[in-house]
Amino acid sequence: METGTGRTGLAAPEPLTDQDVELLRLLAQGLPLGSVARRMRTSERTVRRRTRAICTRLGVGASIQAVVWAAHEGLL
Repeated sequence: METGTGRTGLAAPEPLTDQDVELLRLLAQGLPLGSVARRMRTSERTVRRRTRAICTRLGVGASIQAVVWAAHEGLL
């Protein structure tokens, strides 16, 4: 059983970094990975890897779930 805020049932085991939140913000805008990578001045591969890492930390299976979690937590 996961503990959390009571609202989503999910909790990040460690805080998200500012870059993590920025990545989720860009994904929430519906931008393609190439655009996200350019805005973050990194590669698409890095964006994919970081997105998977965020999902793992949050215990979710998809980036959209991470975006919803972040929005629900008031991070976006």
